[in-house]
Amino acid sequence: MRRTDRLFEIIQRLRRNRVVTAHALAEQLRVTERTIYRDIRDLVASKVPIEGAAGIGYSLRRGYDLPPLMFSENELEALLFGIRMVQNWSDKELGDAADAALAKIETVIPSNLRRMVDDRSLWAPKDVRRVTLKFDLRRLRGAIRDHQKICFRYHDEKGAETRRTVRPLTLWFYPPLWMAGSWCELRDDFRFFRADRMDEVEFLDQSFPLEPGKSAEDLFRQLLRKS
Repeated sequence: MRRTDRLFEIIQRLRRNRVVTAHALAEQLRVTERTIYRDIRDLVASKVPIEGAAGIGYSLRRGYDLPPLMFSENELEALLFGIRMVQNWSDKELGDAADAALAKIETVIPSNLRRMVDDRSLWAPKDVRRVTLKFDLRRLRGAIRDHQKICFRYHDEKGAETRRTVRPLTLWFYPPLWMAGSWCELRDDFRFFRADRMDEVEFLDQSFPLEPGKSAEDLFRQLLRKS
């Protein structure tokens, strides 16, 4: 790990914890405690508000933050790949947001990393096996965000049709499919629905409360218990 990356990691770890000892930092970053002491001293000299002492531990004064776009090469590569996935596999609104985010990144990243914006070593091809939907995915994202019920006709894998009214809770992407994790009022339980099998989708003017046992967190907990 380069020293600049290590200094960044030290600040990030101090941000996540109340107090961190030099010994713990040295183990996590695979360097000596002596190196950590020197790094801490240099960070303090650079006006990073670190408090504490050797043998006791260090903390970062509350309210301090780093400039938002100080990325390592791996972090920037992960962000760029994620942006390309969103640009090519999501709805237009989210794709446009990804374009805007990329433009902001391009204006502030250091010159030595700008080459990565045009790098093609990781790519997400557009429209490969993309499944056509009969409704606007943007509106489904909005219904999840606004806790708005939806109603639709659903075709299962055997071709059977049912009419469902659900509380949409989460949207999952299994390339090339989108899955809507929901509380189904017909089954009175959690269900996942393939978005490409949803037809005649109505976005109802009915909001739903966040009830215990029927939330996205409860859905995740149920899946963890089954795994």
